[in-house]
Amino acid sequence: MLVYHLAAITIAYIIDMFIGDPPHWPHPVKWIGTMISFLEKRLNKGKFKKWKGVGMLLFILLFVYSLVFVVILASYRVQPFVGILIESIIISTTIAQKSLKGAALEVYRPLSVGELSEARKKLSYLVGRDTENLDVGEIARGAIETVAENTSDGVTAPMFWALIGGAPLAMVYRATNTCDSMVGHMNDRYKEFGWASAKWDDVMNWIPSRLTGMTMLIGSRPEKTGFRQAWMILFRDAKKHPSPNSGWGEAAVAAILGIQLGGINYYKGNLSNRAKMGDPFQIIQASQILGANSILSRTVFLFLLLLWIGGILIELAITWIESAIFI
Repeated sequence: MLVYHLAAITIAYIIDMFIGDPPHWPHPVKWIGTMISFLEKRLNKGKFKKWKGVGMLLFILLFVYSLVFVVILASYRVQPFVGILIESIIISTTIAQKSLKGAALEVYRPLSVGELSEARKKLSYLVGRDTENLDVGEIARGAIETVAENTSDGVTAPMFWALIGGAPLAMVYRATNTCDSMVGHMNDRYKEFGWASAKWDDVMNWIPSRLTGMTMLIGSRPEKTGFRQAWMILFRDAKKHPSPNSGWGEAAVAAILGIQLGGINYYKGNLSNRAKMGDPFQIIQASQILGANSILSRTVFLFLLLLWIGGILIELAITWIESAIFI
């Protein structure tokens, strides 16, 4: 069965590479978001908000898993090729390499020709920080950090879970991520209700984020340091991020590009001094957005290859154990 999952992940990778997520096409994440919004408005009030948030998360995940599982099971019963095709289409909706690269390029294009106002506007679509007064380096930093953080969330993590449990588990990951992005905030409205969504998102990202950071360094040659120093930067700085997982992508990209990410951001006028990732061997420039996109592409391709290697080894191990038991 793992081979079927691997075939579906590979086809999904190709679908996303060429088609991506056209904005006017129907998308499961939009439907999941609508469901979350509906439940949040009705449950996030009164007493026991934390437990209501747990209940909402469990309902969303069980509903999504059950629905996708039934669809996949029915499609495989028709014919394995049909099952792989349907599974690949569903998995492709959980990954967003093309969209992530495109969003970064939307910032890069005006920034590279000095149109700072337009670049700030495009960046504001990607980040929560204030962008009105950012200079070239800070705009580029925002775009690079977006690519670095979301390489795992948006691409490799759903691929990882698709290997473990096929399209149903990949969609559970995407539903978890959507719950976290909508209600997993530490503010007065969501700090109780969104607690479960935020914590479960951390759990599901723990392994993929670390694998992704390491895959980044395996697949990309550091520009200003040696490989040994780049690995030291990764393990030194990844844990500095306020998120238990996001620092792995940021620290790896910073080490590869020879730049320093993190630092001061403003959110609605309020200063936030984030831990710094990497060493400032060179000043951040617009062209390094392209460098971050290149790291993304290489990482995802190598991650896919590693999934194939791991999946085949697991299948061989299972076959060997089964044969040993029945001898």
